[in-house]
Amino acid sequence: MTARAPVPGLSFEGSVFADARTGARRLLGPLSLTVTAGRWTCLLGPSGVGKSTLLQAFTGLPDGLRMDGSAVLDTGAQPLGQVALMAQDAGLLPWLSALQNVWIGSRLRGERPDHARAKALLEQVGLGAQGAQNCTRLSGGQQQRLALARTLYEDRPVVLLDEPFSALDVATRLRVQDVARDLLSGRTVLHVTHDPAEAARIADDILILDHSGLTPVSVPQHSKQADDPKVQALTSDLTRLLLEAA
Repeated sequence: MTARAPVPGLSFEGSVFADARTGARRLLGPLSLTVTAGRWTCLLGPSGVGKSTLLQAFTGLPDGLRMDGSAVLDTGAQPLGQVALMAQDAGLLPWLSALQNVWIGSRLRGERPDHARAKALLEQVGLGAQGAQNCTRLSGGQQQRLALARTLYEDRPVVLLDEPFSALDVATRLRVQDVARDLLSGRTVLHVTHDPAEAARIADDILILDHSGLTPVSVPQHSKQADDPKVQALTSDLTRLLLEAA
């Protein structure tokens, strides 16, 4: 078996602006972000502060934005091709089945899809019985789990997640979080969430972004179980910090 290359971390330095056609309005920064390689980092903060924009900086900014600075892997390489992004919009192709949506990246790259792996991922996110269904027939929560399965299928060393569990009920959310934590073990994960309990439970590192910049939050060693007293105490601390940042 070929050894996997070392997993890179992430770094961002600079600001993001709206395009000059809209007045070059500053959307984010200036700030400096470092995400440690091989760890799961949660990014919390008030709505509109720029969390999703910061996430997008590592995949290539969308039309209408420009960056004054850099977003790179700690190898010095540009992130393109080494990063998988799960955006808030599931971005599913409505004319394809759930299973086809999972392996669509392989097809677009001209590769042979790994059907067995795609089916296994659907099983793990609780959609094993829906593989042949058209994705438009799935509920919002099912579509979100399908988008997560597609992201996991890409098998990238760096994974960016934007509110990946927000549409799930509590029991499903906990199960799918455990699946994601297991399958992404050892990867570099930057995860945007509004849920302090979610961050407290699954993060190795936590950052709070507000208009004054980034603030790291100490994360104690704990069991990753929702009823762990340390998780509950951290949830309370994060809630208080988010209220202060709002």
